[in-house]
Amino acid sequence: MSELVSTRIRNTAGKLGLPHLAETINEYARRADEGKKGYLDFLDLVLSEELAVRDDRRFRQGLRLSRLPHHKTLDEYDFSFQADLDPRKVKDLATLSFVEGKANAALLGPPGVGKTHIAVALAVAACRAGYSIYFTSLDDMVRNLKAAETAGRLTNKLGTYLRPSVLVVDEVGYQPLERAEANLVFQVISKRYEKGSIILTSNKTFSEWGQVFGDEVLATAILDRLLHHCEVISINGPSYRLKNRLQAIERENDVA
Repeated sequence: MSELVSTRIRNTAGKLGLPHLAETINEYARRADEGKKGYLDFLDLVLSEELAVRDDRRFRQGLRLSRLPHHKTLDEYDFSFQADLDPRKVKDLATLSFVEGKANAALLGPPGVGKTHIAVALAVAACRAGYSIYFTSLDDMVRNLKAAETAGRLTNKLGTYLRPSVLVVDEVGYQPLERAEANLVFQVISKRYEKGSIILTSNKTFSEWGQVFGDEVLATAILDRLLHHCEVISINGPSYRLKNRLQAIERENDVA
């Protein structure tokens, strides 16, 4: 490829908002020459590479805006430590068919069993697949909605939790809510019903949600919408955090 043509392509690519193509056109041309690619094959190479770069950029931007506490994947989850958890159920969720169907997923179990890890991993997979995601603890969501309501900006703030394709709500049940707070949660759940997916984690069984939300009728209304289309996974094994702490203590005792 002549330098004149290369320069023209770089300029055009820049105007089209394709900075990666502008930077790598000579490399593409070299690969095309070495592979003796025809015109259509060369065009397919360029477009495929540009799409991959754009998808990766979108993925990283999505993660940055998601407020996820970490970006762990299911490959990092130790299923062998949770003998009662069927990996197939979690991996079925990872196909994201529930997200495509605007359904929900609930991960229940005591603290430390890896509920948040799995929820985050599913959100990361959804982001990789092109879905918008957002992470919040239930307490943070309620606090932000209460502040917005006081300031007269509730409708605007609700959009934070309604816009994403996938909303991760962590730690449902760690703190009981007042009825007015529970009503704010109901608004989020009801407005997302069949319009977007929720992935939630909770240390409480559903039968205990009346205590969590301070009102049995309101808790039932929330559960009615949440569970209508929902995959539920219970994890009742030992705590990872306790395991790690015990191992650290054992190492300290060995050294001593």
